[in-house]
Amino acid sequence: MANAKRSNAQRLRDSLENAIINGRLAPGERLDPEALGREFSVSRTPVREAIQQLVASGLVTVTPKKGTFVAKVGIDQLIEMFEVMAELEGMCGRLAARRITEAELAALRGTLERCEAAAQAGDTDEYYYENEAFHDCIYAASHNAFLAGEARQLKQRLKPYRRLQLQVRQRMRSSLHEHQAIVAAIETGDPVAAECALRDHVLIQGERFSDFVASIREFEKPLTVTG
Repeated sequence: MANAKRSNAQRLRDSLENAIINGRLAPGERLDPEALGREFSVSRTPVREAIQQLVASGLVTVTPKKGTFVAKVGIDQLIEMFEVMAELEGMCGRLAARRITEAELAALRGTLERCEAAAQAGDTDEYYYENEAFHDCIYAASHNAFLAGEARQLKQRLKPYRRLQLQVRQRMRSSLHEHQAIVAAIETGDPVAAECALRDHVLIQGERFSDFVASIREFEKPLTVTG
């Protein structure tokens, strides 16, 4: 049912994200838009939209007159990006705890309920999308358009890696508990607690860092079977 809600561009982007992160598409490999359209039975528009989204996330680069190629982000750069993302999200949480409206709080609670349903169903893909909506609600509730724009731009670049985190064992369940703590802090209007909860939620540290790096290294190994 969840898949039916995804557009052709989203489904194609998800498939390409998985193929790149899993190593089925190697760094430097050229992507042929026409071949992708035939393979996924979609028109040029979804292919173009999917590639644009992958370019925004840093997984793909487009070189004029040469074509579209798979890029690669190193572990060190990823960790630096997550550190900045954690600070931006923490700021959004602090401001949201002070400025959120009742309508925005109701919307945030709604995304939390849908995250809970996805986690209960064990559906990491659905949780990934509801998680995106959850964070977008907090950006909007900060009532700082510049900050929200910066957070969304960096989140776009980190999308596939935030998604990959959910594949780590028990990460989805832990993420849900963190979401619940974030909402509780925002509901009570505690800006310090909201900022700390969001920063820790995004920041890769300690055991989570080790698990994340291990998952990337595992996915970077060439696969003998595709699917």
